[in-house]
Amino acid sequence: MKDLELISLALTAEFMGIDSENHLFRNLPTSLKTKIERSVYNRRKRKLAFEINEIRLKLAQQFNEFEDCFIVDSMPLEICKIAISSRSKICKEQDYCFPNRGFCASQQMSFYGYKLHAVCSVSGVFQSVDVSPASVHDIHFLKDIRNQLSDCLLLGDKGYLSSEIQIDLFESVNIELETPKRINQKEYKPQYYLFKKYRKRIELRSIS
Repeated sequence: MKDLELISLALTAEFMGIDSENHLFRNLPTSLKTKIERSVYNRRKRKLAFEINEIRLKLAQQFNEFEDCFIVDSMPLEICKIAISSRSKICKEQDYCFPNRGFCASQQMSFYGYKLHAVCSVSGVFQSVDVSPASVHDIHFLKDIRNQLSDCLLLGDKGYLSSEIQIDLFESVNIELETPKRINQKEYKPQYYLFKKYRKRIELRSIS
């Protein structure tokens, strides 16, 4: 199987929502099964991860070319319970990617692992996906947004409240960051109901 064929197969599986290689190979036609063995496919797919992501980004840019409204959110990626985190050896092969302890305000829970950050358009196409240690605050992810987006409306939850970041994004790349205010904030008013509806899209997709 050529690299191009393997990348096409990997992207097609993602599009179909197939996240299990066993399930993928059970449903492959015989003509493809005879071209590559599952473990070989897995190793080559990992080696081609950079190229696959580059293609995914270009596809996202094409789909989102005329979008002017995006949603940003994060979700916890728990790898083990906090009680056994000190003994866990998961993902500790390299110092730079150590998991750690964080807190998820929306679920009111502490967890050990990582945090998934994502930006998607209102139509549901993911513009970018990133992973950080659990302790990294959502606000810090916004500092990288300026390299991905410009001239648009960006919707976030209360975890992205920061007047400093809001002003910086608007002045540097003309991104209007819209977040709901806390009840005890000055000049509080409920967020526009349509923005709440848009934010549900990324929350539901993250859960699925």
